[in-house]
Amino acid sequence: MTRVVRVGDVLIGGGNPVVVQSMTNTATADVPATVDQIRRLQAAGCEIVRVAVPDRAAAEAIRETKREVTVPIVADIHYDHRLALTALDAGADKLRLNPGNIRDPERIMAIARAAGERGVPIRVGVNAGSVDRRFLGPGGEVTPEGLVDAALWEVELLERTGFREIVVAIKAHDVPLTVEANRLLRQKGDWPVHLGITEAGTEWEGAIRSAAGIGILLSEGIGDTLRVSLAGDPVREVEAGWEILAALGLRKRGPSYVVCPTCGRTGIDVPGIARAVRAELAHVTAPLSIAIMGCPVNGLGEAERADFAILGGKGFGTLYAHGVVVRPKVAEGRVVAEFVALVRQEVGEDA
Repeated sequence: MTRVVRVGDVLIGGGNPVVVQSMTNTATADVPATVDQIRRLQAAGCEIVRVAVPDRAAAEAIRETKREVTVPIVADIHYDHRLALTALDAGADKLRLNPGNIRDPERIMAIARAAGERGVPIRVGVNAGSVDRRFLGPGGEVTPEGLVDAALWEVELLERTGFREIVVAIKAHDVPLTVEANRLLRQKGDWPVHLGITEAGTEWEGAIRSAAGIGILLSEGIGDTLRVSLAGDPVREVEAGWEILAALGLRKRGPSYVVCPTCGRTGIDVPGIARAVRAELAHVTAPLSIAIMGCPVNGLGEAERADFAILGGKGFGTLYAHGVVVRPKVAEGRVVAEFVALVRQEVGEDA
């Protein structure tokens, strides 16, 4: 089991639930925009938020941002170790360091000492795109062994100062490379592991690539926290992260949808109804199972097992609650409204 690291009031590792993270894509020095995005991320279920710190203004802005939000803030540091020290002074709850672009051991250890004085953890974040050339293969290739060595090089420097509040992340765009590197890492120590597939892509491709890589590792018991990296609105990263955890039965937040893929037997617009129901219940955080099925072949069993369900007929839907029919043969044009009202009646408008 990995050791426990505290980030603000969030515990990572040690058998605690896998923590969902994301990263803002606003200019960090633009505090109003950053605060607005962090609040949206937190409402979607984000438990730790990382912000880019490209300059001193961004580092100092963390102080004001923390006055406006309650979620722990991670300062993402590259190249300049002084930005880490400024972010610590501004109240960052965690640092992310990249051993690929801060390479001076004395500077790394200076950060560790300052973080240790404040009780602030550090994530050693190795990415395949910025790995130090010392850790590349003989032909300049990125290897699982090299990625692990890059991480352990910095971990050893941190631990040399007595610093132990360490989380390690090894990420690549390549799924097999990421998986193998994290398997090797897990054999080397008890640091909590942050999972992700970096530069995974746009929402569709990136979510699939992330689910494949993160899902493999979580299913093997590797990983204490995760970030799904998607190009676009970071709220989608949070939604995808929760969906991965729910699919593996590790955590649940909000409705989980069982939706018929449809065939020639289907007599209602299952995809359209599912999209409409999902949009109407987007605010619900209670861990519900919702089945939307097009015919009785598999639909009857799924409807009876779900918390709430729509079982389609020819132009109508029968509504279920906890396996029992509560409204038979609701016209297709009314089925979304009546189903949403049924769910809200039981779980509440703000569940």
